[in-house]
Amino acid sequence: MSPYLQELNARIAEGLARLPEAFRQRHARYLTSKQNADGGFSGREGESDLYYTGFALRGLAALDALTPEVCAKAASFLRGCLTRQTSVVDFFSFLYACVLVQASSGEDVLANSSPDWPERVAQALTAFRTKDDGYNKSPGAASGSTYHTFLVGLCFELLAQPMPDPDAVIRFAQSRRREDGGYVEVAAMRRSGTNPTAAAIGILHLLRGRELPRDEVASTIDYLAEMPSMEGGLRANDRIPLADLLSTFTGCWTLHQLGALDRIHVEQALEYVKSLELESGGFLGGAWDEATDVEYTFYGLGTLALLSDVRDLR
Repeated sequence: MSPYLQELNARIAEGLARLPEAFRQRHARYLTSKQNADGGFSGREGESDLYYTGFALRGLAALDALTPEVCAKAASFLRGCLTRQTSVVDFFSFLYACVLVQASSGEDVLANSSPDWPERVAQALTAFRTKDDGYNKSPGAASGSTYHTFLVGLCFELLAQPMPDPDAVIRFAQSRRREDGGYVEVAAMRRSGTNPTAAAIGILHLLRGRELPRDEVASTIDYLAEMPSMEGGLRANDRIPLADLLSTFTGCWTLHQLGALDRIHVEQALEYVKSLELESGGFLGGAWDEATDVEYTFYGLGTLALLSDVRDLR
């Protein structure tokens, strides 16, 4: 397990363990019910998808509800994906899902792969590197993506392989910082966003360690502290009036990592997230949303876990 992901998983699992048993069971049932006959999980429509399978397994693992039965079916789906050509996002989802299945059930999806597969896969990831020393979702991109560079960094950690030329990748991440302390997804953007800021800080934590200089991150903390909307959740950027659960989760996690989660109104953030939970299980993506899915359910669970030590949610 990647140290970064291990820390995230542990923090979410610890927070969820403090919540009522009925709450945990409700969402475990919801996530389990979304598994398809082929063992994978879908988005709101369509066939099983590596991306959503990864989120469903992450949610079940955090709830301590990733059973051998779910793992066995998921392993079958994952084995069927071994020969597919995938994007960086899908490859990360596949790799992480394999780790979760093995950790929860002992079933090794990659047991029949050659012994040097981590080294070969790490070498293949270099094809996604761009001229500005970032990475993008597919080979040949003109410039790097902050988000995809973060995912590639996580892949290297999951593979227990060093990321090539980490100092250059750090410089890439730092080049995406703007005057307001936030970060952007692509070089041409001038307005920072919550999610690219979370990805950039994630890159720095992966490559520089967890303790970033306080004076260096102070303006980033200030930026994220301005992102809550009147609803209490965090917005994707300062031009968007409404919050969403993805930005709320990534913003809260980043503030938690930086030791500054108290910079937002935690009570309001809690009420916002709770307002998106359905009694039947699952979470909406925001007040504007009309349906649940496994991805937003993971964000809802993760955010409540991060904030759960503030007060009793029962």
